[in-house]
Amino acid sequence: MTTALLIIDVQNAIVAGLGTPERQPAIDAALNQMIGRLQVVQARARTAHTPVFLIQHDGGPGDPLARSSMGWGLRHEIAPVSGEVVIHKKSCDSFFGTDLDGQLRQRSINHLVIGGCMTQFCIDTTARRAVTLGYDVTLLSDGHTTADMGALTFEQIIAHHNAVLDGFDAGAHAIALRPALEVTF
Repeated sequence: MTTALLIIDVQNAIVAGLGTPERQPAIDAALNQMIGRLQVVQARARTAHTPVFLIQHDGGPGDPLARSSMGWGLRHEIAPVSGEVVIHKKSCDSFFGTDLDGQLRQRSINHLVIGGCMTQFCIDTTARRAVTLGYDVTLLSDGHTTADMGALTFEQIIAHHNAVLDGFDAGAHAIALRPALEVTF
């Protein structure tokens, strides 16, 4: 199995201002803790010469992730190094309207380790789409996060998606959850 690491939408303003004043500190802390775990996985991938792909959402004018804005930038903790690919997207699906699938196939990749933001949007959509395109996926169970949404806390959203995505399959390909500390390359 040839593996790549996908880090999705870990951008400066990804959860900024999405929580209530009381909840925003917890949302920000969870993001920072998740980024720390992603850094460990990213370092392992680099040491093993596993390809690392960073996915960056390009928001439109006025969006907190508007292209070239401060909020759009990738967090410095997971910034790409020479040779790592940055894929720009405009939808929740990292494959839609991008050359991600082609870049992965060009490298004969058939297994993706996925982490990043936002759980219920880009993580869920990309992981499910990857499986339907013929990739096996390891979703970092503690390596994705989001903000509160309506009556749901980010903790509830993450727990729900971990429960419904673990074992999601399309034919012979499936999503398996693993904590970041258990992932090796």
